[in-house]
Amino acid sequence: MNNPFARLPEAAAFDVSSAGVADGAALPAEQLSSALPGGRDASPQLSWSGAPEGTKSYAVTIYDPDAPTGSGFWHWAVADIPATVTELPEGAGDDTGSGLPDGAFQLPNDARAARFIGAAPPAGHGPHRYFVVVHALDVDTIGVPADATPAVLGFTMAGHTLGRAVLTATAETPA
Repeated sequence: MNNPFARLPEAAAFDVSSAGVADGAALPAEQLSSALPGGRDASPQLSWSGAPEGTKSYAVTIYDPDAPTGSGFWHWAVADIPATVTELPEGAGDDTGSGLPDGAFQLPNDARAARFIGAAPPAGHGPHRYFVVVHALDVDTIGVPADATPAVLGFTMAGHTLGRAVLTATAETPA
């Protein structure tokens, strides 16, 4: 699977960057699972710009399509970020969502925790890709319950996505 978003409806591209995560590079230790040496389970700092006209809110997702599950692994999903917000600080995805703007909320990831969980590819499994995506939406609120899965969020966003900003990083745990 080259691009997990290739089968979704097309959307305008816009820009996302991070102070700590470089597109195409390995994730820094802060974004690795706390179960790994040096890992901190800290969501990355993100900034975005150039979203399409008509954007009323954003969602942010971090997804590993290479996890050996048959369905990948969702590390983080945040919905209902107001359109006036174009940056999240590192660590915004902690247990309380302390760095998220008013109205935004975290959905449970594939570990069933409503927070960011860092990368932890199985030892010797090879490199995994982490798609950090900011979704520009045409609604103020996406209307999913706070306990919905990231897959339900993605399905619900499909008809409301105006644009997608994608940053792809990698991680690998040696055997």
